[in-house]
Amino acid sequence: MILPDFKVFPRDGRVLGIDWGLRRIGVAVSDPSREFVFVRDVISVPRGAENHADLVADVARSENVVGIIVGVPVRGDGGVSDTTKMVHDFVAKLAIKTDLPICMIEENLTSATAQENMGRVRVRELKERLDSESARVILENAIAMINRG
Repeated sequence: MILPDFKVFPRDGRVLGIDWGLRRIGVAVSDPSREFVFVRDVISVPRGAENHADLVADVARSENVVGIIVGVPVRGDGGVSDTTKMVHDFVAKLAIKTDLPICMIEENLTSATAQENMGRVRVRELKERLDSESARVILENAIAMINRG
C-alpha cells in the first residue's frame, strides 16, 4: 500500500531504502532499531527488462522488512520529469507485488551526498557503489523524518 506520508508508517523494524534506476537499483536496509543503515549490492536490471517491482519485492521479503522507502527525483523547480513518472509507475507496480507500506521521499542531491560520503574512489568503484550509497542516504533521511514524528 502506498502511503501519502510517514504518519502511519511502522515505527519499529527493518526498513528498505530504494534508489530506482532503469538499469541499476540502489538498495539499503536498516537494522531493526533503525540506528544503522547498511548498503546492499545494487540490483542490476537487464536492458529492456520490466521486472523492477518483482526484483525489489524479492529483496524486501529476503531482508524481512516492515516497509519500503523509495526516492523520487524532482526537478529543482519542483516539476515532474520523465524519470519521476517512471518511479511513480514503479511504485504502483511494487504496491501490487507486496503488502508492505511504501512511502516516497524526494531524493534531490542524494547522489551528490552519497558521492561525497564515499570520498575518493576509482570511477569503476563509484559506478558499482553509488546507487546503493544513494539508497542509504534516502533511507537515513526518511528515518530522520519518521523519528521527528
